[in-house]
Amino acid sequence: MLLTIVRHTFLLCVLSLLTFHTVSASDLASPAMLSDTCLGCHGPAGISEGPATPTISGMSEIYIIGAMLAYKYDNDEDKVEEVIESDPDFEDVEFFARTSTVMDRIAKGYSEAEIKAIAKYFAALPFKASVQEVNPELAKAGADIHEHHCEKCHEDGGRSADDDAGVLAGQWIPYLEYTMADFQSGDRAMPKKMRKQMEEAHDVHGEESIAKLIQFYADQQ
Repeated sequence: MLLTIVRHTFLLCVLSLLTFHTVSASDLASPAMLSDTCLGCHGPAGISEGPATPTISGMSEIYIIGAMLAYKYDNDEDKVEEVIESDPDFEDVEFFARTSTVMDRIAKGYSEAEIKAIAKYFAALPFKASVQEVNPELAKAGADIHEHHCEKCHEDGGRSADDDAGVLAGQWIPYLEYTMADFQSGDRAMPKKMRKQMEEAHDVHGEESIAKLIQFYADQQ
């Protein structure tokens, strides 16, 4: 079932990519127009309707820029750091490697100026949590794990975008599962603070610690 969802989402993204065209730096399109390509995967106004992709509306500009630069430059840390250092607007951006299906190809079609415009556009839109069924027992246990291991970086139950760590609350369960699997496999770079907290959560709460956290975040509205 999850494989079918991924394939369907991939097709939508490819179709969006085929209709995308770049603009020159001297003729920068409107942020709404630049963001059109994102909507095929991330949903109208960046609110995901497909559980394999995240809602990106309401994310922080810094978070979106960091993700787009990593995709654009194929996780080349030296190149991304060079770009960050060359632009004062990127001062707070941190590099973290990420895996992707089509994002690496889509991001290459944007200039740094366009990436800034897209990030500002989606950051200004309201986040809307996905409504989905959760396991209430696991979600309750996940609330305790979040409070002791995650709240410092993912404030307000994972709802806050101010920490530039991404909005976790209200994201689709399959997306959260895929993302955590990427962290665990090394396909997505795990920040040192996160690794330390995840290891401690595993030691205290056992093998289901991540599943409990995912149910907790999915339950947040």
